[in-house]
Amino acid sequence: MSSSSNISPATTDAATLLKKVRELEIKSKRLTNHLFSGEYHTAFKGRGMAFKEVREYQAGDDIRFIDWNVSARMNGTYSKVFEEERELSVYLLVDASASSAFGMHQQNKKELITEICTVLAFSALSNNDKTGLLFFTDTVEKYIPSSKGRDHVLHMVREMLTFHPQSSATNIVKALQFLNNITRHKSIVFLLSDFADEGYHEALRVAAKKHDVIGIQVFDKNDTALPAIGLIEVQDAETGKTLLLDTNDPMVQHYYAQQFARIQNDAKQTFRLAGADLVQIATGDDYVKSLQQFFIRRA
Repeated sequence: MSSSSNISPATTDAATLLKKVRELEIKSKRLTNHLFSGEYHTAFKGRGMAFKEVREYQAGDDIRFIDWNVSARMNGTYSKVFEEERELSVYLLVDASASSAFGMHQQNKKELITEICTVLAFSALSNNDKTGLLFFTDTVEKYIPSSKGRDHVLHMVREMLTFHPQSSATNIVKALQFLNNITRHKSIVFLLSDFADEGYHEALRVAAKKHDVIGIQVFDKNDTALPAIGLIEVQDAETGKTLLLDTNDPMVQHYYAQQFARIQNDAKQTFRLAGADLVQIATGDDYVKSLQQFFIRRA
């Protein structure tokens, strides 16, 4: 009997998970080092400026920062030097509802969200920022407090790859309210969802007044237009309801496209009125380019 026959399914699953985590780490580090390091740092400012040291006055120094006491003692001209208080907390709020598992292109929404979160987490790590993770459906399913370090980021990546929610529905309000209750200081908040939800306008406005909130609306390309493939039975991933659809019917196609457009436009308007940013990314698209353009716009 070969030794491979003694390998259990659990061992195989663990090895597969480890390989996937490692692949995501390598890809994310490459993107962070070559693309995002400067853009991320510039796009997200620290909490303010803190005194660092006093040094001899140099041409171009702001005369308002001359330390006259030190200058008198040292019989010369000395300036105060300040540096940005860089450390920030970055929270990733991930929609784990059933609709996030949908996808008929190269990847589903959950896979795209996982990749984006991994890149953002390693970008935060490279800037010495803390990161935290929250999974939500129509309730807060799991919360990992913000912390620093590679091990912490890898722990979050493993959770994103293996997490299975208890519920299938969506309630963005619950996630935002939970966030406001656990954080006292202003933080960077990435809210990743397809935003197929209603009634979160006020909760988003309140959160955006306290934090720097960025929505990342992830959608599948087949959300935009229903493929004409005849009569099909479809099931709402969140409610479980099923119905028959004639995908060749122009009215069905029109209604389907209208419904998606409403979700997209509602998200745009909601974030704009709340004073928060929104990035819209489709599965199979170059999310790297979308994120980089967003960072540059903010900078």
